[in-house]
Amino acid sequence: MSKNEKLTFVALGGAGEIGMNMYLYGYGPVGDQRFILVDVGLTFPDMDTTPGVDLIMADPSFIEARADRLEAIIITHAHEDHVGALGLLYPKLQAPVIARNFTALIARQKLERSGLDPKVVQTAPVWPETMTFGPFTVGFVPVSHSIPEASGLVIDTPAGRIFHTGDFKLDPDPQVGEPFDEEMFREIGASGVKALVCDSTNVFSPRPGRSEADIVDPIRSLMRDAKGLVVATTFASNIARLKTLAQAAHDEGRSVVVLGRAMNTMIQNGFASGVLKNFPPTVDVKESDGIARENLFMLATGSQGERRAATAQLASQSYMGFRLKEGDTFLFSSKTIPGNETSVGRILNLMSETGVTVIEDDDTYHVSGHANRPDLERVHELLKPANLIPMHGEHRHLREHVNIANAKGINAVLAPNGTIVDLTGDTAQVVDHIETGRTYLDGKVLIGAMDGVVRERIRMATRGHVVVSVMMEADGTPADRPWVDCEGLPDPQKGVLSELLEAEIDEALERAKRSTLKDDEALENLVVKAVRMESDRLIGKKPVVTVMINRFDEG
Repeated sequence: MSKNEKLTFVALGGAGEIGMNMYLYGYGPVGDQRFILVDVGLTFPDMDTTPGVDLIMADPSFIEARADRLEAIIITHAHEDHVGALGLLYPKLQAPVIARNFTALIARQKLERSGLDPKVVQTAPVWPETMTFGPFTVGFVPVSHSIPEASGLVIDTPAGRIFHTGDFKLDPDPQVGEPFDEEMFREIGASGVKALVCDSTNVFSPRPGRSEADIVDPIRSLMRDAKGLVVATTFASNIARLKTLAQAAHDEGRSVVVLGRAMNTMIQNGFASGVLKNFPPTVDVKESDGIARENLFMLATGSQGERRAATAQLASQSYMGFRLKEGDTFLFSSKTIPGNETSVGRILNLMSETGVTVIEDDDTYHVSGHANRPDLERVHELLKPANLIPMHGEHRHLREHVNIANAKGINAVLAPNGTIVDLTGDTAQVVDHIETGRTYLDGKVLIGAMDGVVRERIRMATRGHVVVSVMMEADGTPADRPWVDCEGLPDPQKGVLSELLEAEIDEALERAKRSTLKDDEALENLVVKAVRMESDRLIGKKPVVTVMINRFDEG
């Protein structure tokens, strides 16, 4: 290793927030480093801060400008916050995509839906086999999580070994997928780990995490004791939970119906990839009419309150003609992601109005897919890293993880998005910072968070919108009275506000200097000021104003 060569890490997304994970490792001379990108995830918008936006992902500009030096895109697992943006951002990156079999299947589907070539996705072997990408040698280490074939990454470089955990938990019996292999972690640590880049999601949970196997018996008891129809929702990607729920229902004599495309697709992908060996027989919803409700179980998409998903439709009306009734039981076998409380609460209230028994936020029927604090400390002990960089968490999670590591004598670095960490020497240290941001999918178009589109949309939503048309003669005098259309503004009597604003603009034009009337920019400013002042006086609102100026040519 030359003195001029550096090993660096920077999070482009996922550090200081939960979602849109994107991590970049670089090695080589400064200014000519080679890179690998780990995960290309997304997160979801909300009406308060990103109205009208469809999806949110990290801004890839930094690595896009260096895409000719990007050796590979490595996907740790198939959750949307790790692979969801692949099809959208791949044209900016253009590097081989590497993932294990199940994740690779999902990645190819993402690319196909975006009209891209799925053949760029390569299937990775499992540790201790490795793949080499420029100066990086990468091994996919099986870890348990709430989706099959999740992987941590051993990243060997000329400057030392990095272990990137991805999302993980210490589950000895995950039902579907590989159990946590403590001996494998110990062996990886014995070779020396320069830096552990580690999941921080559950750092505030003080008790050891529970196994997926722990909820099998309680779910079976629920299926047995419930008097009417039982419906359950969970994350569609949690194939182990889907199987646990369906198997328990089947064992208790209930016919199983799967509602929603996402769940059906994930089950099919489980079989196609070989991670799902068997699943109870299912019944099409159209054929369930003749089955007594007490002998029926339904799996429904929409655990986070998504309006178009099966759960929301069952709560508000019906799904494919099927309705919930008083005496039915609805189980949320999931946790509500922060930010989704309102949408989930709306569904809970609708079900309550119907008389449905709802079970939610109950650890009896749900276990997390992330390592709790004692589990994180166990991984620290097994890998014995010289340095720790927390990731996958809000800022408070990262800071708490740093405190835990420091208390154990591990040098820990707080590195939220954009923080460049130098891992070349014995002690990791922050050396620089780059601008990071967000990219929005708005309809069919990718836009930057700072482009002003969403900001203007919020302004119109909160302040209302006024469109003004002004007709001007060639000599600069008004050709006719201005025309005004108001949207999103209170109007005591329909049309009155528009008429009053038209009168105010007309008076402003009469008072204006000829030089102002001949200059489009000055005229626009005059009209905007008149509308906002009069609107504020009349209704207490200063709306967004759009002015259209039409001038007649001489002759």
